[in-house]
Amino acid sequence: MTTTVIERKWYTTAEVAEMLGYGLSKTKMLVLTGEIRSIKDGRNRRILPRYVDEYVERRTQEAEAGWAV
Repeated sequence: MTTTVIERKWYTTAEVAEMLGYGLSKTKMLVLTGEIRSIKDGRNRRILPRYVDEYVERRTQEAEAGWAV
């Protein structure tokens, strides 16, 4: 028997908040301001895994640039 693993294609705002260790309201604000990109799916927002990675990478680069000064 073959086991199929289904990988998540996107996350909810609440799931991203949990992943980043942020509160839900902060994460929603980041999505609304475009800091974290998202896709409108009906009445909901969905966030692709790569969008989370882009946000984390950008924040890391900003922090490292601040250390260099």
